[in-house]
Amino acid sequence: MANTSARMLRLLSLLQTHRYWPGPELAGRLEVSDRTLRRDVDRLRELGYPVDASRGVAGGYQLQAGAAVPPLLLDDDEAVAIAVGLRTAAAGAVAGFEETSVRALAKVIQLLPPRLRRRIDALRVATAPGVLGGGPTLDPDALTTIALACRGEERLRFEYTARESETTARHVEPHRLVSLGRRWYLVAWDLDRGDWRSFRVDRLNEPALTGARFRPRELPGGDPVAWLRSRMAAIPTRHEVALLLEAPVSRVEAVVGHWGTVEPLEDGRCRLRMSVDDLGWPVMVLGVVGAPFVVESPLLLRERVRATGELLLSSLD
Repeated sequence: MANTSARMLRLLSLLQTHRYWPGPELAGRLEVSDRTLRRDVDRLRELGYPVDASRGVAGGYQLQAGAAVPPLLLDDDEAVAIAVGLRTAAAGAVAGFEETSVRALAKVIQLLPPRLRRRIDALRVATAPGVLGGGPTLDPDALTTIALACRGEERLRFEYTARESETTARHVEPHRLVSLGRRWYLVAWDLDRGDWRSFRVDRLNEPALTGARFRPRELPGGDPVAWLRSRMAAIPTRHEVALLLEAPVSRVEAVVGHWGTVEPLEDGRCRLRMSVDDLGWPVMVLGVVGAPFVVESPLLLRERVRATGELLLSSLD
């Protein structure tokens, strides 16, 4: 028989993967007596894991959601972050991890108290997936507040800093949170301007629920991701990028997606054109494609690539 600690971990794992365990079957899996099983269950309860027990011939054990997060060394925000991350991976954002993520997500959700399940459900309902990741770090409380406003159809107030660094007070009817490119955006009806607007969440400060409900308006086109992409395409950009790459079109398109135009050339080469406001994006594309290239324009991009390369090389010393 395994030592007590190892046996309890095995017991907890079994309880997390089966909705209801008959007592004799669970004891058999652990190779212990019914009395030892009851003691181990009591130890789990002392640690904060809410295990329900039923007596009788058909008696058994079941792990229930508790009034607090069990002692997993996670606070509320960390538990929500794990659940949201697992949901993203389960949706196919990380190839090869979908099934594993679903199983892990089921275990995490099973143990979360109702207040955290509500936060996670709000993020699930109110977000629309885009592409890529790795954007600015966001306040999880702010992101969750926005998601709750979207889900609950509740008006939202916040301070917003636009590209020109001008901060204004905004009062909106939130529609959806959209993850696009490397950033999160809020798509909302701006009450003061009487029109649809998009807001970068990393530029949004102290969002607050107002308690005022609203009847949702119909977003033009209906698709928040497509609407946001069309709006972004109309925004004047700072840099027109042209790159000559010694790589096939399919290889480059797989990396750049809809964020650039790839033209086939002779000898298997191609030309990539992009309109960007941050030269870090084409530098990242070049690194991921991993093929010889020539920067045709702008000249500033050549300097950015050189500086990035020197930084990476110096870090190896």
